[in-house]
Amino acid sequence: MDDRHNTIVCTFDPTSPRITAYDIHEWIHKVQRIPEHTFSMIQIDGTKRQDYIKLIDNVYVQALLRETNGHAKYKHHNGVLSIVNIEVVGMGTKRVRIANLPPELKEHALRTALTPPPPGTVRAGIKEMGPKT
Repeated sequence: MDDRHNTIVCTFDPTSPRITAYDIHEWIHKVQRIPEHTFSMIQIDGTKRQDYIKLIDNVYVQALLRETNGHAKYKHHNGVLSIVNIEVVGMGTKRVRIANLPPELKEHALRTALTPPPPGTVRAGIKEMGPKT
């Protein structure tokens, strides 16, 4: 769960021309000046015009947000200037409706069942058998 605090999302203007993965990579290095050793992953969502950058430490996230103030510019090859919003990725919440449960089921039991286990918890094990020789 903590890894999300080290991930930023750069949202490009949806009305701007599409940007290639190579151009985004160059923009991250040359314009944003994020050294390659400080991030562990880049994921591009082309339909939403977003790219997610997972940095190795929250210190780099805070420094980037402080330097950019949450906004940056991207200049396309044809000269069009796009505004890019930069923010920390949020976990978000979802509203879920659960129907057809027995009335004797207590709310506490439901909350316990839907709560994710702590990282590293083994919930089930399967004993596998090797091939017979």
